[in-house]
Amino acid sequence: MKNILFTLALLVSFASFGQNLSNEESELYNLIMKYRSSKNLPRIPISKSLTFVAQTHVRDLENNKPDLGNCNMHSWSNKGAWTSCCYTSDHAKAQCMWDKPSELSSYKGYGYEIAYGSSGGSVTPIGAINGWKGSSGHNAVIINQGIWSSYPWEAIGIGIYKGFAVVWFGEERQ
Repeated sequence: MKNILFTLALLVSFASFGQNLSNEESELYNLIMKYRSSKNLPRIPISKSLTFVAQTHVRDLENNKPDLGNCNMHSWSNKGAWTSCCYTSDHAKAQCMWDKPSELSSYKGYGYEIAYGSSGGSVTPIGAINGWKGSSGHNAVIINQGIWSSYPWEAIGIGIYKGFAVVWFGEERQ
């Protein structure tokens, strides 16, 4: 009985993910949209599905630490209802990241993630956006430059939890 109640409580808490952005997540969304606007780029609609994936991933990063060793912050642990993967700097497991939205939600397309972590234990929206702006690869995703210039972002999901922030971009509206 205790296990059933725990499982029910867990399902209820996960069901609320993706439904609403926290104040910090809303602030990060607004900072990203303001930055895109300064580059004459359109707003990207919030996706409940991509937000669910983002909010799930930041909790996995914080609680299960799949980004240790050779694995980076695009990695997923083996401690959840998803396929685990160790994403390395050579991008050999990129498909594992791209597939997470369709694996975890009703989102039909691929997802592309940018991630930011703080060793201080707490991430702020301004710290995350400034970190991404200072990284040519992450900045290019946000403002559709370089290899990302032909990707029409139609959906975005935001997750911030303790020491991590992630943003998921998608080409499919949902």
